[in-house]
Amino acid sequence: MTDANQASIPLFSYGTLQLAEVQQATYGRLLEGEPDVLVGYRLVPLTITNPEVVALSGEPVHMIACRTGDPEERIPGMVYRISPAELAATDDYEGDAYARVEVRLESGAAAFLYVGPDA
Repeated sequence: MTDANQASIPLFSYGTLQLAEVQQATYGRLLEGEPDVLVGYRLVPLTITNPEVVALSGEPVHMIACRTGDPEERIPGMVYRISPAELAATDDYEGDAYARVEVRLESGAAAFLYVGPDA
């Protein structure tokens, strides 16, 4: 169980990290979050090559956010609060195809998220 005081890192999820089975396997708990929107990014398909991630998510193709800078392009998602150890577990889950960056969301809040190369 994660100490709520340690769960202070904001993480924006727009994909499989919102799935209960992925959260349970990655963090050992279900996350509670708040909806928000990522502006200036678009989702593109990404074929997943890690069989463990495919087995966990049930999907061989995930979506990856790529920055376009176009304010008309918006991705809805959830902001979760996670601990430093959970952030490291998220890095492992996301793998090398994704880069972790910090962005400002539509609400004005800053959060980490995992993205691909600029579109």
